[in-house]
Amino acid sequence: MRISEAALKSGLSVDTIRYYEKSGIVPEIRKGPDGQRRFSTENVDWLTLLFWLRETGMPMKIMYRFASLYRAGDQTIPERKQVLLAHAEHLKKRRADLDRCEEMLAYKLAIYDDIEG
Repeated sequence: MRISEAALKSGLSVDTIRYYEKSGIVPEIRKGPDGQRRFSTENVDWLTLLFWLRETGMPMKIMYRFASLYRAGDQTIPERKQVLLAHAEHLKKRRADLDRCEEMLAYKLAIYDDIEG
């Protein structure tokens, strides 16, 4: 599939896909006889993962590390798993912090509702 389709399926912009490709964070994307990129299902799955890792706040430095481990082969699966587990823990803490923020806002809004009465 072409880059526009890969962008649509992965949630990333065409420019972000190009940036990720140039930076080496995406596995090799083959080119057709016309020189245009041809994205495989594996490429799109990888781009989708990158979209969600960024969406959940994973720093680029860690994403580069994860991509580097992927390129190194299956023997790095335990390390890759550890990267994702650490990120999952980060998300749990972030979710708890957001829940506390929401509680504080609800408390303050209730005070305003009482004042406006």
